[in-house]
Amino acid sequence: MRGLFFDGIVCDEIADFRPETWPEIIRPALTDRKHKGWCLFIGTPKGLNQFYDLFQHAQSDPNWYAGMYRVDETDILEEKEVKLARETMTDSQYRREFLCDFSASMDNALITIDKVTDAAAITRTEGEIMGSARVLGVDVARFGDDRSVIQKRQGLAALKPQVYDSIDNMTLAGMVAQTVNEWNPDAVFIDAGRGEGVIDRLRQLGYNVTEVNFGGKALNPMYHNKRAEMWDNIKVWLDDGGCLPNHTALKTDLCVPTYKFDSANRMQLESKDDIKKRGGRSPDLGDALALTFAYPVAAKKIGHFGYKEEAVMADYDPFN
Repeated sequence: MRGLFFDGIVCDEIADFRPETWPEIIRPALTDRKHKGWCLFIGTPKGLNQFYDLFQHAQSDPNWYAGMYRVDETDILEEKEVKLARETMTDSQYRREFLCDFSASMDNALITIDKVTDAAAITRTEGEIMGSARVLGVDVARFGDDRSVIQKRQGLAALKPQVYDSIDNMTLAGMVAQTVNEWNPDAVFIDAGRGEGVIDRLRQLGYNVTEVNFGGKALNPMYHNKRAEMWDNIKVWLDDGGCLPNHTALKTDLCVPTYKFDSANRMQLESKDDIKKRGGRSPDLGDALALTFAYPVAAKKIGHFGYKEEAVMADYDPFN
């Protein structure tokens, strides 16, 4: 391929290419063309390799396009055919081939894509969640390509997240205030790491919000810190029938972090910085959902009947 000139190239199963093929051979060949060339990378995920790196880069670079087409989001294959395939494949094979899971070969992923996909297929009726506490989680962007996210959850149902890119703290505080006014949550948990301005502004406006330190002490001593505890509570919630919106970015984020055990045998979640070091993107949508599990919340408002009832522990309680 060296020394040739291309207007366009399609690299199929890029995960099987030698790592130097793209930067040393293909990329220079595209630059040599008068109108500049294009390249399309397609294939099946096979772990955290160059394909994963390219996919992560494409999500943050406006000059690139990234597309992921999972079987549960495309409706191309018949449900019967998918079911037959799942019965004859291992979990990791199915997750890789049909759910585009880059982490399928990893045995230390906290939440797997098949668990997330199953949760997105569940529908909870209003009657099923009525009486459960409404909890709002707000993850505030730190820097760069991080996203600010507002996540609603009522009992076993997580609603579609509100995702904001490049939003300042005062504007985000206004969006949170509007959501609180419209949805009337029983608790609002906000990331204290970069959310000081949002927290201060909301309190100034008279809203009752709770700051959560991801690196703080967990309620349960089996966890290294609060973040590990909250994320593991998501996993328990999913196991117990929690349902998710069919939101690609949220489902992807939930499968990103890995876990290990520290010297005191406490569960420790992979940090955002470590995720970025291996080419990943900060799982901001996952963190926002995790914040809804910061502390147990009592349901105090039953708005469907126009009056307040006595507080009841109707929310899903991962500590019980």
